[in-house]
Amino acid sequence: MDLKIGDAVSVKKIFSQEEVLAYARSSGDTNPVHFDIEYAAKTTFKDPIVQGLFVASLFGGLLGSKLPGKGTIHLGQTLQFLKPIYVNEEIEATIRIISIRSDKPVITFQATCIKENGDIAITGEAVVIYRGENFK
Repeated sequence: MDLKIGDAVSVKKIFSQEEVLAYARSSGDTNPVHFDIEYAAKTTFKDPIVQGLFVASLFGGLLGSKLPGKGTIHLGQTLQFLKPIYVNEEIEATIRIISIRSDKPVITFQATCIKENGDIAITGEAVVIYRGENFK
């Protein structure tokens, strides 16, 4: 695979209430702001929001499956949660190569999640090591 700075991939996703509940069960994040309509109505959000780390998991999916893909190991991730993402709201997660080390197969990506209204909801950087088909 010939990787270069600027290469990018994206995925669009709408998180359903069922997915949010399943993530709550598997992660232990049972904060009622994610699934209790009455509770969420009393918060600044007014409606249930998707767990931020659940949304950020899309970055890992893109890295391991699309760019660079098979043989990618996630070394680190920074995240800033800027805007809430609501249940049933479409978002687009994008990763873009911003740095490739010349001495070893370490790649840094800008990771961004954009809401359907154009607002940046999540931003950060992901660092991976890529060993491609020869991963051992």
